[in-house]
Amino acid sequence: MKLGEFQELTIIKMTDFGAYLAQETNTADKVLLPAKQLPKDAKLGMRLKVFLYKDSQDRLIATVNEPLLTIGKFGVLKVKEITKIGAFLDWGLEKDLFLPYKQMVGRIDAGDEVLVSMYIDKSERLCATMRGLYHLLSQRAPYEAGDMVRGRVYEFSDNFGTFVAVDDKYSARIPKHEGHQDLKIGDIIEAKVVAVKEDGKLDLTMREKAYIQMDTDADKILSLLNEYAGVLPFTEKASPEVIARETGLSKAAFKRAIGHLYKERKITLDDGKIRLNR
Repeated sequence: MKLGEFQELTIIKMTDFGAYLAQETNTADKVLLPAKQLPKDAKLGMRLKVFLYKDSQDRLIATVNEPLLTIGKFGVLKVKEITKIGAFLDWGLEKDLFLPYKQMVGRIDAGDEVLVSMYIDKSERLCATMRGLYHLLSQRAPYEAGDMVRGRVYEFSDNFGTFVAVDDKYSARIPKHEGHQDLKIGDIIEAKVVAVKEDGKLDLTMREKAYIQMDTDADKILSLLNEYAGVLPFTEKASPEVIARETGLSKAAFKRAIGHLYKERKITLDDGKIRLNR
């Protein structure tokens, strides 16, 4: 019997509270299918397609209901509850699927919809994980450079950027220089395909062409200047990491926006300081 998978089993015993199922070649190992799950014409010898999981008391149990996730697959599940030991996800069965904290790759909240896969832990329980999705996503996206796509954020990397599952199944990435301060795990984004790599993965951007994006970036810097009482605590010479952390912009985009604001006389650059021109 395979935990976390669908299989065909045979009814070997009928009771008031359900039927016991087993493999025809091994009737010593049996599992209960509750009475409310039994078809009306159930009888001894009938074969049923069932899914095996564990109930709230960690007993192996069968169901004819179809879960949203099986072993070896990935999918989007809704977070029902966050507790001291982890999160519980709705996967279409009576007992929620457990997501341990150590299997999370970022903060999630109740109500979020997140991409996960499923595994069997050391205690022989089915659990969800947000790790390892990069290797499960398809590299055969039907998109080309210039296409607009929708995707779900599933992981962040300080070295590589923001990882996105386009259409919840295709592998994609937003480069780290675009920043991800305004994003969180589970967010749905719209982005443009910049390139399709040789291995089939997509490179995305949430930014428009520089001349279109500049006004948006400039407005962001003006808002930041107001937050800092009219003087930024860093300059154009700051490291790309500092600029990205404070503004969410790459250094190049930051410098373009600063130049744009200076030409419009909305800021001054006296004494190496970026000041709001009041």
